[in-house]
Amino acid sequence: MGITGLHHITIVANDAQRNIDFYTGVLGMRLVKKTVNFDAPESYHLYFGDETGRPGTAITFFEWPGAPKGAPGIGGTHHFALRTPTYEALLKWKRRLTDLGLTVDGPFDRRYFTSIAFRDPDGTIVEIATDGPGWTVDEPEGQFGAEYREPPSELLIAIRDEAHIRAEMWPEPIPQITADMALMQGMHHISAIGADIERTHAFFGGLLGLQRVKMTSDVDTPGSAHWYWGVGEGAPGTLITYVERDPRREPRVRMGAGQTHHYAFAVATEEAQLAFREKLLGAGLRVSPVMDRIYFKSIYTNDPDGHIVEIATAGPGFAVDEPVAELGTHLKLPPWYEAHRDSIERNLKPISAPIWSPAR
Repeated sequence: MGITGLHHITIVANDAQRNIDFYTGVLGMRLVKKTVNFDAPESYHLYFGDETGRPGTAITFFEWPGAPKGAPGIGGTHHFALRTPTYEALLKWKRRLTDLGLTVDGPFDRRYFTSIAFRDPDGTIVEIATDGPGWTVDEPEGQFGAEYREPPSELLIAIRDEAHIRAEMWPEPIPQITADMALMQGMHHISAIGADIERTHAFFGGLLGLQRVKMTSDVDTPGSAHWYWGVGEGAPGTLITYVERDPRREPRVRMGAGQTHHYAFAVATEEAQLAFREKLLGAGLRVSPVMDRIYFKSIYTNDPDGHIVEIATAGPGFAVDEPVAELGTHLKLPPWYEAHRDSIERNLKPISAPIWSPAR
């Protein structure tokens, strides 16, 4: 059995409380786990997601106080996108975020979906993207990703019509997140930057067995290849995309606040994970041992440009050490750190999250 979709993305943040305030208070996600970085227990590791933090909904953060600001580049992630079902919900999000003082770009027609973009307090680029219209707008089902598809000229013209884009706004204030807006479906896609798209395809389409669902060019930087891979027919929540950039002109990623530390794909079982580990080792790649992350098990490797890529099991999940109703309310430590709880807690600034309730 292969990859089933995205599992999580882990990003660097400077301040845990500010991070919680944004992802719960502004975006309405649930803090599903308050723990520490298992490899550096002096700092927080926070997980946000849907009610239970299902794989594909988990957005996680390492708190690195004082870390310099990071920047996208080759070997790094450009942005991640959260799912919303409709264009109407997208316009509501634009209105809500704008009224809260955020700079919101879009909505932009990306041919296969429409999206808005903004930045979180650490500068991470976050998109909210619609589920459709999907890949069939320029290729028949069953033939996705088979041939290069040039972005139509009218699309390239439309995304430069700044006056029209700015005017696309929900007419009334959105003081509360409504049920049709709730970001409970998780991620739509993750987009990263690479130096050689064919080499990237050999990794994702070959070694990891993902389906290439679209070969096109980046609409923001015409002439740069932009390819999409996913599971099966490439449903939102399974998608990884890469834009090809010339390493003579594009710098490498600068790790720091606002940048992705790693992203993870999901597999259903530990057996599937071990099969991937053997396959990656057989290809001569660096692969970590299986790491027990309590809520899942993980292995780590790198894409051809050096980005850390994790393959994580779907379970046992975040309810393994606290009831669903109490997720995110207690500082949870792995068993090997429990003897050091007092000293760990003394080194962490107290943080709090609002009581979570689903959008109505």
